[in-house]
Amino acid sequence: MEKRIEERVSLRQGLLALSPLFVFLLVYLMLSLLIGDFYKIPLSVAFLVAAVWGLLTTPGLELRRRIEIFSEGAAHHDVIYMVWIFILAGAFAMLAQKIGATDATVNFTLDILPANFLMPGLFLAACFISMAIGTSVGTVVALTPVAVGIAGEVGLNLPMFVAIVVGGAFFGDNLSFISDTTITSTRSQGCNMSDKFKVNIWLTAPAAALILVLYYLLGRDVVAPLSVDGGNWVLVLPYMLVIVAAVVGINVLIVMLLGIVASVIVGLTVADANLYDMFGFMGQGIDSMGNLIVVTLLASGMLGIIRYNGGIRFLIERLSSGIKGQRGAQGAISVLVAVVNVCTANNTIAIITVGSLSREIAERYGLDPRKTASLLDTCSCVTQSLLPYGAQILMAASLASVSPMSIVPYMFYPFMLGVMVLLSIVFRFPRMSER
Repeated sequence: MEKRIEERVSLRQGLLALSPLFVFLLVYLMLSLLIGDFYKIPLSVAFLVAAVWGLLTTPGLELRRRIEIFSEGAAHHDVIYMVWIFILAGAFAMLAQKIGATDATVNFTLDILPANFLMPGLFLAACFISMAIGTSVGTVVALTPVAVGIAGEVGLNLPMFVAIVVGGAFFGDNLSFISDTTITSTRSQGCNMSDKFKVNIWLTAPAAALILVLYYLLGRDVVAPLSVDGGNWVLVLPYMLVIVAAVVGINVLIVMLLGIVASVIVGLTVADANLYDMFGFMGQGIDSMGNLIVVTLLASGMLGIIRYNGGIRFLIERLSSGIKGQRGAQGAISVLVAVVNVCTANNTIAIITVGSLSREIAERYGLDPRKTASLLDTCSCVTQSLLPYGAQILMAASLASVSPMSIVPYMFYPFMLGVMVLLSIVFRFPRMSER
């Protein structure tokens, strides 16, 4: 591999390194806004244009090596792990839908929850599950099909119902003791997870409480269907197994496999489906994830080029300079992890990338490591939850068959959590986090 000279990245080099991201935003966001329709410009095409631009602007290498760099980014083990999840989730979601498990679970939910509590109830369920399993992706996979079914039954905005699940999923991803973001943020700052939790809860609890009230107000006039056919309760078992297995802490890939096996058994014994048909259903589900997988690979390869050309290093150098005072230091750490998250589309990787520098800033300006760990985790989760090309939004959009951008405006909880972060920096709370 070529040796990159570790010298300060010039403004020109840095902007050129980051230019594929600018091209993506120009092609996708700007054109979509001009057209007034986020369904017109496919994400895959926008990332293809940006990736080609990244290859063309990588200096001093032959084309073959540039493509290798792109491929190394796309083939990162975290990316391939996500592809596995996409494949299994697609197979399970389509199989569960075709045998009637999704409809039965939706009807069961409508039967036990008052209509005006469907929205806050769905948010609480996502918060609880994600808190227990420590992963937002697993929660999105488990609950999005249910949210889609409920939205269809009560005739409400589908992207908003999907956003409820994604927002709740990030509540737990931010707080859970077994979340990757919690582990990496506390280790990088040298504090205990329990101490970081005590600081974090001052940000998340008020935000979640306000959003629960908002969801209740938005859903208080919801009218459930006059008659709900619960059907055969056995059809609910695949989803119940998936949720229970996830809460117990089983790996999300195993959870999806268990859901597939349970769906096959229920399909054969209750739903009068044959094995050949169910194989076909799983194939349809996997095929439906094709665009999502392509977008993930293109985005990851493009971000790999940005990293190789010094784009991430440029951001770290520029954003960490000129800090003044403790508020400025906290703001710099928050912006730093957020911007790097935009360029990596992975909140855990973003924390790892800026963790050591954030600790240096914290020590230099006398910040409590509990507060900096909380800022790293929270700001990375807020940013990740608002990225239309982030794994969680992409997965939810694919399962719901909606545009990723249609979900983002309804991400009320992450927006409120971002406000709480800003307030905590300006007014320096909680006081227990100050040295």
